[in-house]
Formats: sequence, C-alpha cells, structure tokens
Amino acid sequence: MGKMAMAEEIPGVPRVRAVERAMAILRAFTAAERHLPLSELARRAGLDKSTARRLLHTLSADEFVIFDKANQTYSLGPGILLMVPAVDFGSRLRDVSAPILARVAERTGATSFLWTYFRGHALCLDRVKARDLNIDTLWSAVGTMIDLNSAGGPRALLAYLPAEERARALSAPLTRYTERTVTDPGALEKAAAEIRRRGWELAVNDYAHGLSGLGAPILDRKGVLAGSISITTLTPHLVGAKGRPRHLQIVLAAAAEIGARLDL
Repeated sequence: MGKMAMAEEIPGVPRVRAVERAMAILRAFTAAERHLPLSELARRAGLDKSTARRLLHTLSADEFVIFDKANQTYSLGPGILLMVPAVDFGSRLRDVSAPILARVAERTGATSFLWTYFRGHALCLDRVKARDLNIDTLWSAVGTMIDLNSAGGPRALLAYLPAEERARALSAPLTRYTERTVTDPGALEKAAAEIRRRGWELAVNDYAHGLSGLGAPILDRKGVLAGSISITTLTPHLVGAKGRPRHLQIVLAAAAEIGARLDL
C-alpha cells in the first residue's frame, strides 16, 4: 500500500495546547452520539468545564459547533461540513470508485462501501445505501473508522497489508462487536492467509447481528493495495447455499475495475 506522508514532530517547535484542546472537543462527538452536554464534552476531552466552555464558545463563533439551548447540548456544525470538499486524502480513490459503488448497490440490493487503511484501522471513504433496504442499525458512514478484525471490507484490507503493518495493527486492542468477532491475533493471521488465497472475504454476523459483509481488495496495476470494496446486507440475502456468498463476481469485478482505473 502506498505510504502516506504524515505530520512529524519538528524539534524545537512546541505543540499549541489550545489547538490540541479544541481538537479533543471536536473528536469527542461520534456518529452514535452527536449531541453532548458540556459536562460530557469536558470529560471526554480531559478538560475542566470552564476551559471547555470557553473553547466551545470560540468554536461556535464560526459554527464549528452549534449549541442547542432547549436541550443544553452541543453538536458539530456546518463549519465542519464546509471543509469536507477540501479534504484531499483518498480523493482519487473515491472519485474513481463513486459510479462503481452506485452500480454495485443497484445490482446487488446491498449497501456498498469503500475502505482504505488509516493508522491501524479501516477508514470508510464512501458509502452508497441500497435503495430498497431499510435496516434499523448504525451504518458505517464516511469518516467512520473500525478495527480490521471484523466486516468484509476491513478484513480484506487486513489480509493484504504488508506483514509488518498487519502485525502492528493486530498488536493493538481489538474490539469485539458481536460474539462472532475474532480478536485473537493468531487466528486473524491464519484468516488473512486464507483471504489472500481466495481473494475475498465473507464476514458473517461479526460486526452487527443479522448483517454480513462481502469484501475484496482493490489492487492497482502494480498489485499495490489501494483499499477495499464491500457490500453489506441481511445475512440470508448474502449467504447462499453451503455458505457461499451471493454477488461474489459483481464485487470482484468492481474491485478489479477500480484498481485498473486508478492508473489511468
């Protein structure tokens, strides 16, 4: 996988504490918890309430956060959303994949996802929800990061990482999302070898009960890992006879098409 240049510590240049604190507040919000009171934001950011209140007041001035007076809670505001178009990370992969993801969702009736590797996790770069599939669950949205030990797309990423990077990812604590989630590093290494052998992964009920995912790696023309694609739907809709996944050829063809177009 191509290496991404990350910010490095510069000797003699100190971090700006106020900026670090503001970022801690912004990162306290999650897809599941979008509205938080001052006390909880202060706790998650490791700040006293007075400091947190001053930072929130500053962030709200440019609508990076919004304050709900009725409920006495804060949420992320449109100031954050306005910056999204300027994010360059993953833009080429996302642009190439967008029409293909839409086609996969339409043909399979499943929700399609685009993943990339980021700091030991699978980062969702794009998602197309199935038109006629309404499931009451918290879907991974763009920007969601999950561990590499569950779900079809993330597990496909794990399998094709360089061995050293895979070992590093597996050395960190791994989340057990359901009783089917594998957290043992040795078992995950064996699973990764099997995924590389067959070229795809079917993850059954290991991220959310009743849902399964089918993932495949996206390799560029040089065989370098660029990301992964996956579909997710109700387990009976995806798992066929003898445990074989439905829509396998559609997913494999989509992954191959994205990889081939990356170098054009």
